Amino acid sequence: MLNFSFSNSTRIHFGEGQTQIIAKEIPANARVLLAYGGGSIKSNGIYDEVIAGLGERFVVEFSGIEPNPSYDTLIKAVPLIKEHQLDYILAVGGGSVADGCKFISAAAFYEGDDPWDIIAKRAKITQALPIGVVLTLPATGSESNAGSVVTRHGHKGAFSHPLLQPQFAVLDPKVTLSLSDRQVGNGVVDAFVHTMEQYLTYGVNGKVQDRFSEGLLLTLIEDGPKALAAESKQDLEVRANIMWSATLALNGLIGAGVPQDWTTHMIGHELTAAHGIDHARTLSIVLPAVMKVRREVKREKLLQYAERVWQLKDGDDDSRIDRAIALTEAFFTTMGVPTRMSHVDLNSAHIDNLIANLTEHGMVKLGEQRAVTPEISRQILETAL
Repeated sequence: MLNFSFSNSTRIHFGEGQTQIIAKEIPANARVLLAYGGGSIKSNGIYDEVIAGLGERFVVEFSGIEPNPSYDTLIKAVPLIKEHQLDYILAVGGGSVADGCKFISAAAFYEGDDPWDIIAKRAKITQALPIGVVLTLPATGSESNAGSVVTRHGHKGAFSHPLLQPQFAVLDPKVTLSLSDRQVGNGVVDAFVHTMEQYLTYGVNGKVQDRFSEGLLLTLIEDGPKALAAESKQDLEVRANIMWSATLALNGLIGAGVPQDWTTHMIGHELTAAHGIDHARTLSIVLPAVMKVRREVKREKLLQYAERVWQLKDGDDDSRIDRAIALTEAFFTTMGVPTRMSHVDLNSAHIDNLIANLTEHGMVKLGEQRAVTPEISRQILETAL
């Protein structure tokens, strides 16, 4: 196992009706930016619960944070913070809203010419507004980590800082009952691939991390389809297990002390930036191709994955790996997401631009061993056709 330091300071309040806790979590004298997305929180009842929890606090609302949050949208919140002297951000929504609020939190104190430098030039973050999250769409784990991804001019840029770690997060599985099948499928796949990025690398005898990861994968495989099936899609226990799995997939726990990949995400980001494809759907396209192209360097963990997650014990090594990859693709199909570029109307003619973008954005040494060059990324995209 690799050396590591681990801390997660986000207080999680899990379960039905937990939105009431925001009355205790946010200081009574706080001046709050209430940030959310397209307004679905007003139709599913969460908005009213949040407003009730905020009580008499001074609140300024900021709506319209889109999936794959845009810099041009987020930056509009900064003048509101300064004008109204706001000192707390409450993000109500999915991972995109949480990610966006992390950028707003840091940008509010940025003293340079262009806050995008926080991402593009890794400008130093010395101060940030505290953040709380009321999660409505389990997927990214952003509610309990310090990372964020923001898009500007076709570039999806990631950044992270301890000051951006949410102070608390409310996870009420009941909220997820109003999600569309597409949102549910995307969320399950996002959590699945987050887990795989930290699991499907090479062995370092991290038994605890491996078995945590395998438990999350098994839970998502078991309960993901149930959240789409007519007879079980209103089952709160199913939704609760998915919600908690998505949080644990990226709160730092399973990645502590083990190598991590993230090739699938970096290539996926370019697919989203260039073609507007849902983040999770880029992951479901790219991951099987990564598994195929990188099968030799991942052989040990692929065989472990085949046996422990898919219970494949018969046949030779190569056949077990083949079946494990095929079953992964079949699971993605069950969740309603694509597994080929052709499924989203992309073909070989689009690959040159994607590789050029990866290179421009410095994504030239990807993977757990930093061995995935643009040439290997091209092989992955060609395999994904």
